[in-house]
Amino acid sequence: MSSVTDYPAASSDVAIDHFFKRLSVETDCADVASALTAGERDFVLLHVVGSSEAYARRHVPGALHLPHREMSRERIADWPDDTLFVAYCAGPHCNGADQAALKLARLGRPVKIMIGGITGWADEGLPFASGSEPGAFRKTAA
Repeated sequence: MSSVTDYPAASSDVAIDHFFKRLSVETDCADVASALTAGERDFVLLHVVGSSEAYARRHVPGALHLPHREMSRERIADWPDDTLFVAYCAGPHCNGADQAALKLARLGRPVKIMIGGITGWADEGLPFASGSEPGAFRKTAA
């Protein structure tokens, strides 16, 4: 037996429950890019780490800069209660998206993290925006 099969695979019911739960709190860069490309903005994308200067240098197009340390009921009050927030941070080495997601969930808001963050976005070859405004998503030619 290999180390892969040292532990038996979960039953289908257990696997369905596990993966459904993960997908209910996570999305990925490709899915966010696909939604942006299709104009399906049914979520608010949040860049949740770094300074204003770092955000201005490079961020996911369409993302608003709201650092997790500045999140409060007052800061998100302009969005309807059922607004889905998608938070991202620097990448797999950063827990800023998790911290933001926890704060938003504690405020009773629907939230997912974009796994991979900026690092994953770059790895996918997706375009970045710069400047102090969110910018528009424009799919680059492959």
